[in-house]
Amino acid sequence: MAKTWKYGDDVNTDQMFPGKYTYTCSTPEEIAPHLFEDLDESFSKEVKPGDIVIAGEYFGCGSSREHPSKGLRHVGVQAIIAKSFARIFFRSAINQGLLVVECPAAVDAYKLGDEVTVDANAGIVRVAGKEFSFPAYPPKVKAIIEAGGLAASLKEQAASTCGGCGCGCDC
Repeated sequence: MAKTWKYGDDVNTDQMFPGKYTYTCSTPEEIAPHLFEDLDESFSKEVKPGDIVIAGEYFGCGSSREHPSKGLRHVGVQAIIAKSFARIFFRSAINQGLLVVECPAAVDAYKLGDEVTVDANAGIVRVAGKEFSFPAYPPKVKAIIEAGGLAASLKEQAASTCGGCGCGCDC
């Protein structure tokens, strides 16, 4: 069963990935050990693929660095469910292929230890057996997430339109 990590309102990008590492850590492998280190030092040591983050309002406020979303995707966080997201972080998460879900009712319903699942295709978050809906992503955004991020999605598109050389042309 996936673990759920619960955080409050206004979790900023410096709390998710300290700014002091911005210019010394750039790969997902370098970023991962520092995720949430100033907010929850157990996170980077214990997070497992499939885990879910639940948070309050304005998750991801602060700077526009891609490090937090890149690192969270790398460690296998399945989804972040929050009451609301800072727009820059929201888009960064999508660009990295990280599922972000605005579902305030699910966040309010969550109690420590509750089982949480996300069905992105159906637009459903389940918390302790109760279902909460969220708006479905447009097909193009869904394709970006499913591909593992914007760069991977663009590569897939180029390969599917290319006549064989892999560059995206109609050769």
